[in-house]
Formats: sequence, structure tokens, C-alpha cells
Amino acid sequence: MRPASWTTGDALGDIDRAYDNVGAIPDAKSYPARWSEAAAAFRARLSGQGRARLGLPYGTGPRHAYDLFLPEGAPRGLAVFVHGGYWKAFDRSVWSHLAAGPLAHGLAVALPSYTLCPEARIAGITAEIAAFLDCASAEVAGPIHLSGHSAGGHLVSRMLCADVALACADRLARTVSISGVHDLRPLLGTGMNETLRLDPAEARAESPALLAPRPGARLVAVAGGDELPEFLRQNLLLPTVWHGLEAETRAFEIAGRHHFSVIEDLTDPGSALTRALAGV
Repeated sequence: MRPASWTTGDALGDIDRAYDNVGAIPDAKSYPARWSEAAAAFRARLSGQGRARLGLPYGTGPRHAYDLFLPEGAPRGLAVFVHGGYWKAFDRSVWSHLAAGPLAHGLAVALPSYTLCPEARIAGITAEIAAFLDCASAEVAGPIHLSGHSAGGHLVSRMLCADVALACADRLARTVSISGVHDLRPLLGTGMNETLRLDPAEARAESPALLAPRPGARLVAVAGGDELPEFLRQNLLLPTVWHGLEAETRAFEIAGRHHFSVIEDLTDPGSALTRALAGV
């Protein structure tokens, strides 16, 4: 296992740096505009083909909505992508283009927005994603293939935990956590916790690595090979803990990818990441 990138020595500064992807990635601030441009072009193209259903509600809140993209022909199941942003940034509109890979394998693809911190607590966001899944799964028959990035990796991993009430749980075929945060306790000491408002009890209760998986859960944890050491540690953590606890797990890294570029592989139907999600 790779070493963590901070110690208990110079605590706050070291912990913040351990999770600071913007500070670690060259030209990091250019990525959101590029993602948004690619996503808008993808939505326009799929809308023109009659294969996009945008702004479908799953609740009554202003961010309780998802977009659904349809493959050519009848879907063979539903793929999901839950965005990251440390539970406090972004919405579904930034990531539409990541549906391209799963769509090519015949899966419909749903991307939700959710209430952000500090308006919501992380436990509340977990409940929102469960509500979204139960709603979206009623629109598309067949197995459900979950994916999420960073905070989204945490959220889809939470759907595999036995304590989450999920009506469609028996349809979960596989879950791919991409650069996921699986133990929230290190975040208690970060500056971002002023927004997240985590306390020790919630950090424990919302950490998949500290919880029991559903029997038969199937988890793949993926990270970029050039990610911060703490994300590489988190990537190995959950599969290691859940191995042998009635869950099927594996983990791998994608060489040459960092925290922001690793998700680009979902646009490629032949990538290892897309194939792990699609189950082909």
C-alpha cells in the first residue's frame, strides 16, 4: 500500500495538501470549463437525436433532478454517474459527455444533481442519491451499474452499504468508485470541513470503509496512477476492508491519469474503466 501524504506532525496544512487536487494538478482550474463545454455539446447532440431526457425530477428540492441519456435500441440496463466536487461543488450539467462510453455498450445513463454542502449534510446527500436511484431505476429495466467520482465515488459506495434503504438494491450489478473517498475521518481536520460540517459521529457513520457491505456486493475501485498518495490509499482501502465480507472487490490504477483526467476514460467505450462499469 502506498504511504499517506501527511502525518500528525504539521496537522492542518499537511491534511489540506493531502486532499488538494487543484493545487497538485497543473492547469487544474481550466478543467471545469472544458468539462462544461464537452458536456453541453454532448447534450445538444443527444437531444437532437431524441435520446436525451433532461431535468427529470426525483424529489421536490431545486437540485433533485437528473438527466437520462438513451442508447440506440432498447437499453440492456442502467448506468449511473454521480459527480464529485467534495459534496460542495458542481451539478449534473458538467458531466454529460461521460455517458458516451456506457451508452456505446447499450446502457442508458443517468446523471443526478444533489443538494450541496453546507445546505445539506453528507448523510442527507446519501439519502438523496438513494431516492434518485429508486426513481431512475423505475424508468429503465435491467441491471444497474453505478459509478461516481471522488465524492461521487463515496456516494455510490454508500449505496452498497447494508444500512442504506434502497428499494432497487437487488438490481445493483456492479459499482465502480473512481478516486473515491471511502473513509471520511481524515476530512475532519481539513479547512473544507467548515463547509462540510462533519463531526466524528457522522464521519464514522458515512464512511463505507467502516460499514458492512450488502451481501453479494460487487465493487471495483479505480484511481489514476498519478493521483495524490492519499487518494491512492483511499482507493485500496475499501476493497481491502470489504474483501471477505460477502463482497466481491478489486482495485486498479490507470497509468498516466490524475484526479481530473481519470474520468475522461468514461468517454471511451474500449477503456478499462468503461469496460469495468459496463461489465464487458
